Amino acid sequence: MIERIHLAIVQEVARLGSLTAAADTLCLTQSALSHSVKKLESQLGTAIWLREGRQLIPTQAGEHLLALANRVLPQLAQAEERLAQYAQGRRGTLRIGMECHPCYQWLLKVVAPYLARWPDVDVDVKQKFQFGGIGALFGYEIDLLVTPDPLFKPGLRFEPVFDYEQVLVVARDHALAGAARVQPRQLAQEVLITYPVAPERLDIFNQFLTPAGIAPRQHKTIETTDILLQMVASGRGVTALPRWLVEEYADRMPIVPIRLGARGIQKQIFLGLRETDMDVDYLRSFVEMAHQPQVR
Repeated sequence: MIERIHLAIVQEVARLGSLTAAADTLCLTQSALSHSVKKLESQLGTAIWLREGRQLIPTQAGEHLLALANRVLPQLAQAEERLAQYAQGRRGTLRIGMECHPCYQWLLKVVAPYLARWPDVDVDVKQKFQFGGIGALFGYEIDLLVTPDPLFKPGLRFEPVFDYEQVLVVARDHALAGAARVQPRQLAQEVLITYPVAPERLDIFNQFLTPAGIAPRQHKTIETTDILLQMVASGRGVTALPRWLVEEYADRMPIVPIRLGARGIQKQIFLGLRETDMDVDYLRSFVEMAHQPQVR
């Protein structure tokens, strides 16, 4: 029978590269660890590792066990944490990952009433995570993913919660400021300022400029929305953002939105979660509250 300690051993050996280091991390003697491995290999009828010099090379069975460990151990850890929270009368922490810089402003409108409704749930927002959002959901690093570009995978559920239009943003005294819409060729001589995201993941590129074979004169990146819009307002370049966000800033900055193309770029914000968590009450409540008009 495969036990949790077997998965932990396989995972730590893969991470650290040796049985000795894995034994230290797991607080086992090397002889106890070796005994567990030999017992498992005997039960399975196959080796888990082959030794090449000082290296342990996983066999096909070892690779399968490692994949199982990487999938199952985080689930067990999360289940234990959640059950402990229930035992203590708490519901714990809702961990939210962000794949959308401007979505943070939208998220704040959901979080405030949510915290009021769920006083026993904390919220942790991971806006600058270095992992991919899908991997973070499967790896139980986050519970919800906020993204405008979902990847539909078995085991995950994505719900659209907010429609918006992506627009060009220019200074009020910019030559394009009075236009009802803009075409790609009109941006060929512009300095385009965006968040530090790969161009192929930016709507202004993949849905507007690139299909037309157009590139801006220069592409700059700025991480914070406020500074990005200050640069646009001062005539240092143009950008592309959700219309609702631009309209909020237009009350205090000399900026105007312009439609991208004849039909515009229509987008949605999605909330992604694991299908196995669909019945978790405080997760479900967050999704339901995100649908409500007051957060738009």
